[in-house]
Amino acid sequence: MIETAYEFKTSDTKLVEKIINDDNVHINHIILEKGQNMPEHFSNSNVYLIIVKGEMRLTLSDNEPNDHIHGSIVNVPYNTKMLIRNVNTPLMEFFVLKSPNPKYYEE
Repeated sequence: MIETAYEFKTSDTKLVEKIINDDNVHINHIILEKGQNMPEHFSNSNVYLIIVKGEMRLTLSDNEPNDHIHGSIVNVPYNTKMLIRNVNTPLMEFFVLKSPNPKYYEE
């Protein structure tokens, strides 16, 4: 078998799980309940946020927050200050794809 299969969990409560961390890509799966957020931080790679459920409120650098709904893919450039929040929906689920793997940005 050539392919590698990866699994991710389902949940009705907060979940943060690392799915893949190899030379090519870093993929996380995250579920946030209404009122929850990820800690504000700077992106450590070129980041793609794939929203599969709910609505994400995303604030980048010092800009106004923008809302993105399920079915959206949002690109966040390397070294951009970001805050991800769920303010409107019971559950927000998304995947974080970092490419290249953040280790290539480390000094």
